[in-house]
Amino acid sequence: MKIDVEQLEACKRRISVEAPTEVVQQAWEAAYGRVQKEARLPGFRKGHVPRNLVKLHFADDVRREVAQRLIPNVYQEALAQTRIEPLDEPHLHDVKLEEGAPLSFTAEVEVKPEITLGEYKGLAVRHTPAPVTEEQVDETLARMRESQAEFRAVDRAPATGDLVIIDYTLAPEGLPPAQETGYAFIVGDGSVMSEIDQAVAGMSGGSEREVGVRFPADHRREDLRDRPGTARIKLVEVKEKVLPALDDGFARSLGDYPTVDVLRAAVRKQLEAQREQENRRAREDAVADALLARHELPVPEALVMRHIALLVEHARERMRRQGVDPDRVQWDYNKLVQELRPGAEKTVRRTLLLDAVAEAEKLAPGEADVEAEITAIAAQTQRAPAAVRGMMEKSGDLEGLRLQLREKRALDFLIRYASITA
Repeated sequence: MKIDVEQLEACKRRISVEAPTEVVQQAWEAAYGRVQKEARLPGFRKGHVPRNLVKLHFADDVRREVAQRLIPNVYQEALAQTRIEPLDEPHLHDVKLEEGAPLSFTAEVEVKPEITLGEYKGLAVRHTPAPVTEEQVDETLARMRESQAEFRAVDRAPATGDLVIIDYTLAPEGLPPAQETGYAFIVGDGSVMSEIDQAVAGMSGGSEREVGVRFPADHRREDLRDRPGTARIKLVEVKEKVLPALDDGFARSLGDYPTVDVLRAAVRKQLEAQREQENRRAREDAVADALLARHELPVPEALVMRHIALLVEHARERMRRQGVDPDRVQWDYNKLVQELRPGAEKTVRRTLLLDAVAEAEKLAPGEADVEAEITAIAAQTQRAPAAVRGMMEKSGDLEGLRLQLREKRALDFLIRYASITA
């Protein structure tokens, strides 16, 4: 088999392949045999159509059989001989496939760039760990009080922070109106159109008001974008937010906290654990950025688009968890790709460089490391480790886990040898 490899770009290769006639003919004969077993013609039982009639009546089926089996086999053999590891499916060109003649084609593929590592030990990094302050503890306790707040009906005009319940009719200009009863929102939180939010501020219970509105230019419904209209509002009820006192009784209501001081200590401990993780990530980012600053390398488009697709799917999943069907949302994918591309390219460069460091320092995780991580995941999800491993093997996530552990070990190595100053 003749194989020629041409470098088109730093991350792109063109593989020209020619398989000899005898290999092609063997594939053609095998295809004739497979098609003949299934062939049907009037006057012949299935599988008993003579070869000459198979050639006459089923030539397209035979050729399709050859193409579907021979071309992938030859392509895989070419990859094995050249030791090329494509990042995506090949783009085939100039395919020549005929009985009794050599098979030839060209395949264009993307590959990882060849990385020549410069100095990566002793990276100079500035990083100042952020401490947990008393103000942050107070803010967390305030949010906990907010989560336990009650709303009590009051007989007065709504104020910022009040919960109001309204009936409304929203009539976009030139479109059918929409009505809803018992709609609730917090005054001033930005969850409704500003004209409606402002209108309820001066109303009293049971009163009605009509105001002009204009839909935002980025409304999810294209036909409503920047469209004027009117809103007729009836204020049904006003409820005032009442926060619980920050005392021992409040602490006990949240769990095994006999006093507010014990609750405060528990909150601080939790915040410190979170802050440690945040400081760790910030330290990793600082070291990775220092590594990136010392190395220029091209990025394969296939890996960039794969990462963008992953980000989009994460966004879709967040919408599903919020009760929104992402398929009903109009996505401007061209704009989305443009916005996500810079971050995706940086992430790919970082991953490639860390992989090169891991390769140079032989930092691949062992099976014991993988098992320890699976056990940790199992504990978090309350599943058996064997079940978690089985699911990860089936979904393909197990290899991703190994790559994550490999990257973490590379970051640990770089941090250990880095010169970190505050």
